[in-house]
Amino acid sequence: MKLAILGSGKIVHDFLPVVKDIPEIEVKAIFGTVRSIGKMEILQTQFSIDQVYTDIEECLASEAFDTVYVALPNHLHFSFAKKALEHGKHVICEKPFTLQNAELLELEKLASEKNLVLIEAITNQYLPNFKSIKTALETIGQLKIIECNYSQYSSRYDAFKEGTILPAFNPKMGGGALMDINIYNIHLVVGLLGKPLKVNYYANVEREIDTSGMLVLDYGEQKVVCIGAKDSSASIRSTIQGTKGAIIINGPTNTLESFTIESLGAVQSINDNQHTHRMYEEFLVFNRVIQENDQKFVKQQLAHSKIVMEIVEAALADAKISLG
Repeated sequence: MKLAILGSGKIVHDFLPVVKDIPEIEVKAIFGTVRSIGKMEILQTQFSIDQVYTDIEECLASEAFDTVYVALPNHLHFSFAKKALEHGKHVICEKPFTLQNAELLELEKLASEKNLVLIEAITNQYLPNFKSIKTALETIGQLKIIECNYSQYSSRYDAFKEGTILPAFNPKMGGGALMDINIYNIHLVVGLLGKPLKVNYYANVEREIDTSGMLVLDYGEQKVVCIGAKDSSASIRSTIQGTKGAIIINGPTNTLESFTIESLGAVQSINDNQHTHRMYEEFLVFNRVIQENDQKFVKQQLAHSKIVMEIVEAALADAKISLG
């Protein structure tokens, strides 16, 4: 994979160190704003990136790369992913895919017409511990309850309360607790159970954005609560309860650091993750999918992402929150 990165924020700084462990990925370019050029030039030197761009048309016209990683603020995902597809580039897009499901459907249609890979970067779906958790479900009997709590007081929340609206809390930029951190909980649950029957979102809303909230998903015989908070903190963990035991996931749902199975009086601690970096496994898969143009896998992952977007839309509508 010959890769161009769109963006120079925190997620890009998280991602670049893992590239050295996947030699098949070559980072050929990085794009960002003029005000970010100093930061991008430091990354260019540190990670041997060939080219820095501040003009998106010039960037996408380059034939030096075949794939674009959209790592821009949430509200820019759709427009820049669309531009990349129009220029014949495969697209890996950071979560959340888009702000509206209709935007994702438009991207899917465009990618299909051009026989390009379009896929969402969502770490938990590719971690070995996720696969092990799915396998472990059969050990806890009939599944009844899932509770996911990803609550982390944001360093930007104090400024937000004082009136400084940064992207993480800006409704026009697709901010808020649901889109930022609760989205990982949603992906985990959809990966385990698929599409729910009913969605409700009980959000704490300040300045027209959710600073925290409880998402309730009804699966008939299974009930799910996903808690995401940027205005408060708690122990970050998830619990999956069945009639014969429980699975406790330690840490946030984007890393799935380890988990414990409590069943029939026995306790078993498990960590099957092979790499210390949470993004390694997904980009290993993305590289293969793009090399093979594995459209069957792409369709499978897009089906998952579309369910997530449907849940997000229903949740935001329920809480009367408008993004974008």
